[in-house]
This record gives sequence, C-alpha cells and structure tokens, in this order.
Amino acid sequence: MSALGKAIDLPVLKRIFTFVRPYRGLFIGAVLLTVTGAVLGPLRPWLTQYTLDNYVIQGDQQGLIYMVMAMTGVLILQTVVMFLQSFQASLIGQNVIRDLRVKLYRHILNFRMPFFDKTPIGTPVTRTVSDIETIADIFSDGIIIIIGDILQLIVILGYMLYMDWQLTLVSLVTVPLLIIATNIFKNNVKRAFSDVRTQVAALNVFVQEHLTGMRIVQTFNKEEDELNGFKKINAKHKDANIRSIWAYSIFFPVVEILSAISIGLVVWWGAGNVIDGQATFGTLVAFIMYINLMFRPMRELADKFNTLQMGMVSSERIFQMLDTPSGIRQNGDIKDGRMKGEIEFRDVWFAYNDEDWVLKGINLKIKPAETVAFVGATGAGKSTIINLITRLYEIQRGSITIDSVDIKDYDIDFLRKNVAIVLQDVFLFSDSIYQNITLG
Repeated sequence: MSALGKAIDLPVLKRIFTFVRPYRGLFIGAVLLTVTGAVLGPLRPWLTQYTLDNYVIQGDQQGLIYMVMAMTGVLILQTVVMFLQSFQASLIGQNVIRDLRVKLYRHILNFRMPFFDKTPIGTPVTRTVSDIETIADIFSDGIIIIIGDILQLIVILGYMLYMDWQLTLVSLVTVPLLIIATNIFKNNVKRAFSDVRTQVAALNVFVQEHLTGMRIVQTFNKEEDELNGFKKINAKHKDANIRSIWAYSIFFPVVEILSAISIGLVVWWGAGNVIDGQATFGTLVAFIMYINLMFRPMRELADKFNTLQMGMVSSERIFQMLDTPSGIRQNGDIKDGRMKGEIEFRDVWFAYNDEDWVLKGINLKIKPAETVAFVGATGAGKSTIINLITRLYEIQRGSITIDSVDIKDYDIDFLRKNVAIVLQDVFLFSDSIYQNITLG
C-alpha cells in the first residue's frame, strides 16, 4: 500500500531509520527527553491543586512560597527539557537528510544517459532538494512529537482519574466529536498536501526545462504562450495550498469551541460538587488546566500525523529513485596499464528506444594514432559512436573493443579517463574558469 493510504508506512519508516543508526545516541536522548517532558507538563496542574487546597485556603503563606518555588522550578526544568528535545530532534533530522541527500545524489551521478533522456530534469531536482527536506520534519515535528503527545495524554488522563473520575468523564464528553473532526481534517489535509507536493514537482520541471530551453522559446516567439502555461501550473499550486489552509482554518476553531464546551461542563458540574463539599476548589482549577493541556496535543496530533504522512510520501518517492537501477554495469576489473588506442566495432547494433535502430551492423577498425572523421547528416549517429565508446549508452548487439579488449572488461572510471573528448556543445558550470577547465 502506498504511503498516501495510511499515516505510517512501516517498511518506509524502517528504511528511514537505517539512516538514524549513526545517531542512535541522539535519538535515544530525544526520546528520553520527550518522556520527561510528557511527565513534567501535567505535573503543574496537580501542584496548583495541591497548593490551593493545602496552602491558599489555609492561609499558609510560608508553604505557599515553597510551592510557588517548586512550580517555578518545574516550569524552568520543563523549558530546558523542551529546548533540548526540540534541538536534538531537529539535529537528527538534519543529519539524516544530509546523509540521504549525499546517497541520492551519488546514485543520480551513476545513472545512464537514457534515464536523463526520459526523465524531466525537474524530477530528480525535486527529489534531491525539496522532497528530502520534508524528511527532517519526521523527526522535528513528526514521530518524536507524536510519541510525546500520546504519552502526555495518558499521563493527563491518569492524573484526572486519580483526582476525580466523575469529573474526568464529564470533561471527555466532547472527545468523540473531536475525534470525528480530527479524522475529517486529517483526510482533507492529506489530499491537499499530496497535491501540493505534486504541483511543486510540476513547477520545478516546468521552470527547469524552460530556463534550459529559453533560446528555443525566444527564437520562436513563444514567451506569452509559455507564461500562460506557467500561470496554469502556478494556479494549481496555489489552489492546493488554499485547500490545506481552508482545512486548518475550520479545524482549529472547532477544537477551541469543543475545548470551551468541555471547560463549561467541568465548571458547571464541578462548581456544584464544590458547593456540596464533594470536590475541592483546587480540583476544579486543576481540571480546567488539564482540559487545556489535553486538547492541545489532541489538536496537534492530527497536524503531526499529516506532517509524518507527508514525510512518508516524500520518502517513498526518494526510495523509488534510489531503487531505480543505475544501469551502468560495473563488471570490468581492468583499471591500470596504458592504452594504445586501437578501437574496433564488430557488428554493433544500437537503438535509443526499443528497436528503433540508429546503428545497424556497424563494423570499423581504427588503428592507434590514426585520424578518422565521421561525416553525415544530423541524427546519423556520429555522436552516438563516441557515446558508445565511453559507455554512456550500452549497445544491444555486437561488441566494441579497445586494444582487443571488450570495453565492458575495463573499469569504467579507467576507461573514461583514457578517452579525451572535446564537446560539441559548450556548457559552463556556475564556477570559476579554472574549475570549468579542470572540473575540479
């Protein structure tokens, strides 16, 4: 099943975590800090209840000072824990995407030319840049935060049930409505976010291709037509983002209304119990604080699950590219010695697509130090012959040898280092003249 179909794709998540292994210490530390934060957060309402019932009502100023100091200490400790947890989770994410981006780019560098002939250049650009960025969110805003929120909900419910189980049931009356609203929100945002990622890729492809082919666009006076095409893609991107914004704009006010209703029910029920002497004033105040603490992670869980889900979608796309065979069969082991330069084609057949043959049964032999010119119309296969010698493309039939050795028996790096090429088309990298001449 695709990662689009569920919040957590376990095989994909497991594969992502293979990149976490070098940073397992940071990850364990982040999880421990998350657990600590989940316990510290609900502690403050309990301390407030204890302070009100045992010191404020009793008029014990000395005890009140001690409790205020204790609550301040808990607040400071919680702040430090939240900072460390957030920093470590983000640090893990940045390290993971750095390693993954290097691995992906190394893989792309080894793709054969047919891949680049058939794949829009914006696709690998999107995978290498923007898709990988969303994986960092799996750690900084995704799985670790989700674990913390779930633990905090469990601890909060534990505290509430311990203090007053009847008041706890009253405060949970609106939770079924919240679950329904959360599910509707999650599904709508999932579709919107998936569409956003698709439109981002379409934008990248369009801009990359048209900037590269700007000479053609201007030569044929197609600027306005291409601008209109760009406007359509850009409008789709805007519409996808607006759909996600619309979902957020509805969901969060709904959660606030449900939270307010719960607080109102607790005040109504709890005030009666306080008057009857069945509950304390401190318990009522603590429950109001607990409802605010409880609804915050409930509200954010839907958002975090969507963040996690979009990370899964991007991860799946990245791993699909990583699983695409590079195509260059590095089976040669000859990597030293000196080439004399005798080149021979023996009944070579080659086609870029299926059996649409460009070269048919080519036989030729070039002696060392011999100068040979290939003359023919555009598309006749002159450049193709050079590309085949350097194994940028693989022949379908026949063999090519250098010094009577099949080129597939040479180490591919050794082979290409021994073939000097003067390019037909000039291409300059965004670097110094020296770097362009030497390629580093």
